[in-house]
Amino acid sequence: MNAPDSLPFDDTDPDGLDEADLPLVLLVDDEVRSQDAMRRTLDEDFRILCASSAEEARALLERHEAAVILCDQRMPGLTGVEFLREVRERWPETVRIVISGYTDSEDIIRGINEAGIYQYILKPWVPDHLLQTVRQAVEARTLQRGVSRLELDLRAGTTALRTRRGDRLAQARATFDFERIERAPGSPLDAVCAMAARVARFDLPVLVLGESGTGKELLGRAIHYASPRADGPFVLENCAAIPDTLLESELFGHKRGAFTGAFEDHVGLFQRAHGGTVFLDEIGETSPAFQVKLLRVLQEGELRPVGSTRSVPVDVRVIAATHRRLDDEVRAGRFREDLYYRLAGMTLQMPALRERAGDIAPLARRLAGEVGAELGLSGVEIGPEAIAVLMAYPWPGNIRELRNEISRAIVLGDGRRIAPHDFSATVLHGQTGRHAPVGAAGAAGLNLPGLPQSGTLQERLDAIEAMVLRETLLRHRWNKTRAAVELGLSRVGLRAKLRRFQLEDTPASAGETP
Repeated sequence: MNAPDSLPFDDTDPDGLDEADLPLVLLVDDEVRSQDAMRRTLDEDFRILCASSAEEARALLERHEAAVILCDQRMPGLTGVEFLREVRERWPETVRIVISGYTDSEDIIRGINEAGIYQYILKPWVPDHLLQTVRQAVEARTLQRGVSRLELDLRAGTTALRTRRGDRLAQARATFDFERIERAPGSPLDAVCAMAARVARFDLPVLVLGESGTGKELLGRAIHYASPRADGPFVLENCAAIPDTLLESELFGHKRGAFTGAFEDHVGLFQRAHGGTVFLDEIGETSPAFQVKLLRVLQEGELRPVGSTRSVPVDVRVIAATHRRLDDEVRAGRFREDLYYRLAGMTLQMPALRERAGDIAPLARRLAGEVGAELGLSGVEIGPEAIAVLMAYPWPGNIRELRNEISRAIVLGDGRRIAPHDFSATVLHGQTGRHAPVGAAGAAGLNLPGLPQSGTLQERLDAIEAMVLRETLLRHRWNKTRAAVELGLSRVGLRAKLRRFQLEDTPASAGETP
């Protein structure tokens, strides 16, 4: 029977299958009568394509996704085992079954591991046995694909439910929508997300630049789920977390025996992400040797697993990210210029958190809810005084540091409402009131983030005094009596200093002594 050019089926959802949803089985046999017999046995449960040679079968596999291949051993040209060995390299998810009419099958036994053959069937085969074998092969493939996708989800941190395919995709798109990237109205992120949404529709490589912890991975996910590849896998690899010698194997795969410890074939992440997106984090940390190999894959659209002599076609979109300025790395000779232009089809710059202080409040509230839920606490709130402290700190670690600080505050606080005194001394000392610019470098001998770099001695001393006053009051929940005792001041003296530094109009926290 003739099959359509496009075969969109999902063998992970067996309910309500029509003919177009049936798994595809490819029969490879140079005897027409044998083809007809197998087709009559299988065509009620599967869609069937037939080929009379390895060359013809190869051409069909280029255009169709086959769940199972049944291949005769004795054919003109390549034998069944030789052809299935090639199939294993190029289409590793396809289940391979070889059929032979000869009992002296030493050549098959020798090649059965190399070809990864699922089952060996002797002629004359029994129809019920053949049908049951193919059914089991499809089930094995479904389970393997489910395990593989779950592994990719765990690697990438995906939280979308693994239900029906359409539900899964809809939930992932909703979870990683650009509008779900937390920010305030008028945030600098608006322009970045608008540009990312436009480029997501086109199959261009994207380079995302920005400091560590700014949300580059989240932007990459949003691009993937807004793209035509949304139904494919999203695979993430941190290039800085793996030794360079193993990175090639992890991304491109390897053959058994390619190096010490390679006891079996390994399918790389590029092959497993076929039809989807590969997110390469910290691409700027890779070596020149690896950069050459990655460039070849991007240029040719094919890769060669370590230890293999055959190239495997891959169809992936690459989104790369780094905290480095790659144009500076190119000028310094540490990053290949040709690879840089291959990756930077579109370049997006994620702003640091200190450059979008208006986003701190909505981010903090959202993180308080998320972290509280993870810790088994619902309805965790963060008060306006605590928000003011967070907004006065420069956040060198960006969103990752903000999340850690909120986690600490929830654990050390009462679990219901985050107050300023729940934050670490680093964050409390990092805010300086009105008299010193936030984030300025400390003076020699003092590691105080809020200390101004310029000004007279008296101005600098005033800045330090204002910082100490505010930090002490926040720690004591704005209780002036306790703060005055700690600082060795009378209440009258403390009030005078608060008026001098214009701190008295700060809203009082719960527990303040009037």
